[in-house]
Amino acid sequence: MTTITTMGPVCFKILVQAIFMLCLTMSQYLHHVKYVSAEFWCKDSEKLALLDFKSGLVDDYGVLSSWERNEDCCHWRGVFCNNLTGHVQYLDLSGLYDNPLVPNVGLGYTARRLKGQIHASLLELKHLVYFNLSYNYFLNTHIPQFFGSLSNLESLDLSHSYFSGQVPPQLGSLSKLLYLNLEDNKLDGSIPYQLGNLSSLLYLSLCHNDFEGTIPSELGKLSSLEQLCLGGHATFGALTVDNRGGQWLTNLTSLIVLDLSEVINLNNSYIWMQIMVGSYLPHLQELHLRSCFLSDHYLIEFMSNFKSNSSSSLRSLDLSNNYFESPMIFKWISQVNPNLVILDLSVNSLKGPIPSDFGTVMTSLQELYLIGNRFTKGKDLRSLADICSLMELSLMENNLDEELATILQNLSAGSCSGHSSLFVLFLNMNQITGEFSSISTGFPSLIQLSLAGNRLTGKIPEDITLPSKLESLSIGSNFLTGGIPKSFGDACLNSLSLNNNSLNEELPLIVNHLSGRCAGNSLQELDLSTNRINGTLPDMSKLIPFLEVLKLNENNLRGTIQADYRFPSQLATLELDSNSLEGVISDSHFANMSKLKYLSLSGNSLTLMFSQNWVPPFQLEEGILLRSCKLGPAFPKWLQTQNSSLIDISNTGISDVVPNWFWEKLAFPMPMDVDISLNNLTGKIPNLPIWPSYVDTLSLASNQFEGSIPPFLSGAYILDLSSNKFSESRLFFCAYNNATIGMPISILSLSNNTLSGSIPNCLSHFKSLVYLDLSHNKFKGKIPTSIGSLLNLGILILRNNSLTGKVPSSLRSCTNLIRLDLSENKLSGPIPSWIESLQKTLTMVSLSSNHFHGSLPLNLCHLTNLHLLDLSLNNLSGQIPICFKNFTTLAQISTPINVSLRFQVNIGGDIIFRSVNYMAILMWKGAQRIFIEKHLFLKSIDLSSNQLSGQIPTELAELFGLVSLNLSRNSLTGTIPSMIGRLTSLEFLDLSRNQLSGSIPSSLTQIYRLTMLDLSHNHLAGVIPTSTQLQSFNASSYEDNLDLCGPPLPKLCKEVVKPPLPPPQDEDASVLSLGFYISMALGFATGFWGIFGSMLVNRRWRHAYFRFLNTLMDHIYVTIAVKFVKFKRRLRGLQS
Repeated sequence: MTTITTMGPVCFKILVQAIFMLCLTMSQYLHHVKYVSAEFWCKDSEKLALLDFKSGLVDDYGVLSSWERNEDCCHWRGVFCNNLTGHVQYLDLSGLYDNPLVPNVGLGYTARRLKGQIHASLLELKHLVYFNLSYNYFLNTHIPQFFGSLSNLESLDLSHSYFSGQVPPQLGSLSKLLYLNLEDNKLDGSIPYQLGNLSSLLYLSLCHNDFEGTIPSELGKLSSLEQLCLGGHATFGALTVDNRGGQWLTNLTSLIVLDLSEVINLNNSYIWMQIMVGSYLPHLQELHLRSCFLSDHYLIEFMSNFKSNSSSSLRSLDLSNNYFESPMIFKWISQVNPNLVILDLSVNSLKGPIPSDFGTVMTSLQELYLIGNRFTKGKDLRSLADICSLMELSLMENNLDEELATILQNLSAGSCSGHSSLFVLFLNMNQITGEFSSISTGFPSLIQLSLAGNRLTGKIPEDITLPSKLESLSIGSNFLTGGIPKSFGDACLNSLSLNNNSLNEELPLIVNHLSGRCAGNSLQELDLSTNRINGTLPDMSKLIPFLEVLKLNENNLRGTIQADYRFPSQLATLELDSNSLEGVISDSHFANMSKLKYLSLSGNSLTLMFSQNWVPPFQLEEGILLRSCKLGPAFPKWLQTQNSSLIDISNTGISDVVPNWFWEKLAFPMPMDVDISLNNLTGKIPNLPIWPSYVDTLSLASNQFEGSIPPFLSGAYILDLSSNKFSESRLFFCAYNNATIGMPISILSLSNNTLSGSIPNCLSHFKSLVYLDLSHNKFKGKIPTSIGSLLNLGILILRNNSLTGKVPSSLRSCTNLIRLDLSENKLSGPIPSWIESLQKTLTMVSLSSNHFHGSLPLNLCHLTNLHLLDLSLNNLSGQIPICFKNFTTLAQISTPINVSLRFQVNIGGDIIFRSVNYMAILMWKGAQRIFIEKHLFLKSIDLSSNQLSGQIPTELAELFGLVSLNLSRNSLTGTIPSMIGRLTSLEFLDLSRNQLSGSIPSSLTQIYRLTMLDLSHNHLAGVIPTSTQLQSFNASSYEDNLDLCGPPLPKLCKEVVKPPLPPPQDEDASVLSLGFYISMALGFATGFWGIFGSMLVNRRWRHAYFRFLNTLMDHIYVTIAVKFVKFKRRLRGLQS
C-alpha cells in the first residue's frame, strides 16, 4: 500500500506537542544525569499557587490526589520542573491521555476529568512554558484574561474542554507562543484581532466553536504560521471573510494546513480558487473548505482566464457539503491539482458523467469520497476505473439505481486490470437492485466492501466467490432471503454484517457454513440482527471461537440455553435481545468471558440466577441490557462490581429496596443511562450530598418509591420518576436555587405521584427544560410565575391536579411551547388573550375540565398551527368565532402534522436529539382515551359541555382535515351547516344536547369515515338521509328529536313530510319564486282546457280538427314519397 504523505490537522497537532515534550523531557533528563547527586525542590510560592489552583477545581477522579502540601510539587502528577532552577515549566492536565484513575467509558465520551474555576494564582508560575488543560469539562467557564500575562508560554492547549464566552484579547500579548489550540469549545463572539500579534505562532486552531462576524485580517501578519484552522461554526455562529474576500490569506506563505470550513462567503471571490491553484501558498498540502456555500459560480470565468501552473504541493482537498452541480469541478481539479492524494466532494449535487480524462490525469489519487451526490448510473462513473492508484472509493448515499452487476462492471472496465489497487469500496445507501453477485473478478484486491442499505433481493448464490483478500463485508438492510452459502466460510472474513434482511435459515446451519476453511478462525464480528433466522443457539465456542462481536437480536431464535452452554471466550459484545430464548443463565455461562463489555439479553424469557457473592470476570462498561428478564426478587448484588455507561434492568421482577451503593454509582463521574422502571422497588431515595449526578437518562418510573425527591437527581438530563409514591418536591426544585449555574435537566416527568402543596416557585433555575410533566398529582394553589422563565419549554403538562387561579401571563414568554395541557384543574378566569404569543409553535391546547368563563377570545384564531383544541367542560359562553377557519393546519387533509417528539437536549455541552413518549388524554367516542405518539395525528376541536350559543358557523366546514368535532352539551341553535359533508376526514361528530333545528343535511352521507355520530336531544325534523353510513348507527344517535323519522329510528315516515322551512333569508326572492310557479300552473290549465274543452263540447269543431290532421298527414306522406323516388333515381345515375 502506498504511504500517504499528507499530514492531517490532528497529526500535525500531535507532532508539534510531541516535539515540544521531547525537547523538554530530554532537557530534564540531561540535567538530572549531570546533577544526579543534587536534590531539587519546587519553589514554595509556586507550590502554594498550584494548591490554590487545585482548590478551585472539582476533581472527581482524584487526578490531583498526588498534589499534597508535604510533597515536592515537581513530583506531582502532570507537573514538570526545571531541574536547574526548580521552577514549574510544564503543566499537563489533559484528560485525553490514558489514566488509570479514569474509567474507560467507551467511544463517544470524553473523560471530562476536571471542572470548576481556574484560580488566578497561576500567575505565580512565571516560568511556565507549556500548559495543557484539554479534554476537561469547564462548562460555563470563561478563559481567564490573566492567561495573557503568562509571558513565557510557548504552548497553550485548552481544546475540547467546553470553555464558553469570548476569547480574551489579552492572549495576543503572549509573544513567545508557538502553539495555541482552542478548538472544540463553546466560545462565541468575534475572533480578537489581537491574535495577529502572535508573530512566532506556528499552530492556531479555533475550529468548532460558535464564533461569528468577520475573521480579522490581522491574522495575515502570522507569516510563520504552518497550520490554521478556523472552520466549524455552523451550530450557532457564522464566520465570514472581509470585503476583500480574505486577501490576507495570501500572506501566510508558510501554511501547510488550512481549514476554512463553514466560512460562509468565500464564494463571493476568487480567493478559494487561487489558494487551490497554489499561486500564493506554495507549501500548502491540506485544504478544507467544507460547508462554505461554494458553487459553480465564477468557475467557468476563472477557468477560461486560468494561465498559472498547477499546484504541485496540495495533497488533500475537502470541498464537501457545498453546492457544486456540474461535472466541471472534476475537470477543474484535474487541471490545477493533478497530484491530489485525497479528494472529498461529498454532499454536493454532482451528477454524471465524470469527464473521461479525469481518471487518467489523477494518477496519485488514493482516496475519493463522493458521498451524498446525485449519481444514478454506473456509466457516469466509468472514468474512475482509470485511476490505477485508487485505494478507497465511497459512493454511498447517491441515487445509483441499476443492477449491482452493471455498476460493478462500469467501475472495473478501465485500464487498470480490474482495479487491482482498490482496497475499500462503499456503495451503501443507494437504490442498487439485483442479486448479490460475484465481485472477485473486477476487484481482486478488495479488503472492505459495503452494499448495505440497497434493494438487493433473492438468495445469495451458493457458488458465489468472494475476493480472496476480503476482510469486511456489509450487505445489511437489503431484501435478501435464505441463508449464507458455504463459500463464505472459505473467505478469510473478519467482519460480516447481514443485519436487517429477511434471512430465514436455521442458525445452526448458518454457523456451520461460516465455520469453513478460513472464516471459522478469522471471523471476529458477526451481525445477523433483525432477520427471521430461527433455530437454537449452536456451539459457537467451537465453530467460530474467535468472535468478538455477536449480534443475533430481533430474530426468531428459540429453545433453552442449557446449563453447560459456552459462549466464545473472546466476545466483547453479545446481543441476543428480542428473541424467544428460555432457560437459566448462571455465572458458569460467563466464567470464561473476561473481555465482555456489552451484554443485551432483553426481551427473552431468561432467568438470571447467580451465586450470592458472584464477582463477574468481565467489566460491562458499555452496557447491561436485561429488560424483561427475570432478575428478582432481590436487587442484583453483582451490579455493584460494574461501572457501566448503560444499565437497563426494567421489568425484571425485582421487589426490593434499592441499596445505597446503587445510588452512589449515580454520583460516579461517568455519563450513564439507567432504567430500573417497571419493578416493585420500594423505600426512600437517600439525600446524598452530591451534585450533580452524572446520569444522562434516569428512569425510575412505575415503582413504589416514596418520600421526598432528592435534589441530586436534578443533575440528570432526562429524568422520569412517574408512577411512584413521591410526596414532596420542594427540596428537589429549590435546593440549588442559588447555585451559580442552572440545572442541566431537559426532560422531567413527575406524573402520577402524590406530590402535594403548591408547585414550588423555583423553576427559573431549570432553564434547559424542554419537557415538564407534573400531571396526576395533588398540587394546589396557583401556577408559579417562574414557569415563564423556561424559555426552551416545548411541552407542559399539569393536568389532573387542583390548581387554581388564572393562567400566569408569564407563560407567554415560552414561545417554543408546542403542547399545553392544563386540563382537569380548578383554573378560572377567561381564556388568556395573550395565547396568540405562542402562535408560531403551539399545536395542541387542552384546557378542559376547569372553571374558565367568558367568550372564546378571537386571539385563539391566530394559532394557525393548531391541530388539537380542547376547551370542553368549562363555563364558556357566547358564539363560536367565525375566524376558527384560520386554523390552517386543521384545513389541510394530506399535509403531515409536525408531531415530532424529538428535542434538542444539551447533555454535557453536546447537543443531541432525544425523544419522549408523549401521551394525550382526550374525549373520544364518549369516553376518555389515551393517545400516544403516532396517534397524535388526530385533528380535533372539542368545545363540549359549555354554555355556547348561536349558530354553528358554516366556516367550520372549511376545516377539511378535522377528524373529531365535538360541540355537544351547549345551547347552539339554528341548523346544521348544509356543507358539513365537506369534512370528509371526520370520524367523530357529536352535536348532541343542543337546540339545533331543521333537517339533517344530506351532505352527511358523503363522510364515509364517520364511525361515531350523535345528533340526539335536539329539535331536528324530517327524514334521516339514506346511506349505508347513516343507517349503520344506533337509534340512540338520533333519539329525542320528535319530528325526525326513518331508519334507524322506529318511527317510520308515512308520507314525504317536508320539514318546516327555515325563516326566509330574502322575502322578495321568496314571494317572486312562489308567484312564478302559481302563474305557470294557471297558464297551463287555461290553455289546455281552452282548446281541448271546446272540441269536447262542439262536435263540428271536433270533426274539423280531425279533418285538418288527416289532410296534414296526407301532405306529409306525399312529400316524403316524391322526395324518396327522386333520391333513388339520382343514386342510380351516380352508380352508372
